Amino acid sequence: MRVSPDFITELAPDEIFVFGSNLAGRHGGGAARIALNKFGAEWGVGTGLTGRSYAIPTMHGGVAEIKPYIDEFVEYAKLHTELRFMVTRIGCGIAGFTDEEIAPLFRAALPLPNVYLPARWLELLG
Repeated sequence: MRVSPDFITELAPDEIFVFGSNLAGRHGGGAARIALNKFGAEWGVGTGLTGRSYAIPTMHGGVAEIKPYIDEFVEYAKLHTELRFMVTRIGCGIAGFTDEEIAPLFRAALPLPNVYLPARWLELLG
């Protein structure tokens, strides 16, 4: 099973830190701050790849508004099989969503060998 660690403090050379952001790219707290301080996320960039981080905005609406950004991430991961994507529990901290709300949005990532998901999400997705 491809499980991302609960706390990511280091990355292997081919790993990308996937975190929840806001559209404005103000990475002030939680995993976003870690992405900014440790993994090259850029202030002001709220979506996609910067440095060794991939931002998925979660602070601008409900699950329906987040889903297109997750779908975009899954497509990106499909095209970049040389990278391993370590997904954090995006949306389940400051944004206030539950694992039960967010995990199903990542169902399309399950067959991808280069996407690592939180253990709780894998449990929920069966």
